[in-house]
Amino acid sequence: MHLACFDLEGVFVPEIWIRFAEETGIVALRLTTRDVPDYDALMRRRIEILNDQGLRLADIQDVISRMEPLPGAREFLDSLRRRIPVLIVSDTFTQFAGPLIAKLNYPTLLCNRLEIASDGKVTGYRLRQEDGKRKVALAMQGLNYRVIAVGDSYNDVRMLTTADHGILFRPPASVRREYPSLPVAEDYPELERLIGGILTREEP
Repeated sequence: MHLACFDLEGVFVPEIWIRFAEETGIVALRLTTRDVPDYDALMRRRIEILNDQGLRLADIQDVISRMEPLPGAREFLDSLRRRIPVLIVSDTFTQFAGPLIAKLNYPTLLCNRLEIASDGKVTGYRLRQEDGKRKVALAMQGLNYRVIAVGDSYNDVRMLTTADHGILFRPPASVRREYPSLPVAEDYPELERLIGGILTREEP
């Protein structure tokens, strides 16, 4: 049996921090795990910028409430979920993801949590677990699933290379160049063909 694990941002929805950077004009917030492999350093810098600028959780949530999934994302997910189980495994936060997950028809999401002060200030973050994406792939394999994993950034690579099948979706040139063994899909029809080919070859 097969199960699919997907990243969220960059695969099904726009990058939240990039959209927030565009609306606030804070260029430094445009950096994501597509640019910075060290997630902890990236998050500590983001939190520092938010607090320096007097920005609160509600400011980010306001931007997220007006975001939409990438064109075709919900239709692709709905179609795949009729064939195999799907998990969204993301480095985003529960306080961010709700409106976007609703617009994707509520796929199962595993993610992290922000630490928020009583005044709405972001003070830190709490990982669901260290190396969580890779460990989800390992856990599902331990339940006798063959795992298909899809992501776009450096923080997805350990999940992709642990899975039985890893696929990059619209990755930046640096990730594509550093991991040439991973197949690449540039759109949902191509991703559907790659996953469909795996299922056709391996499903009894």
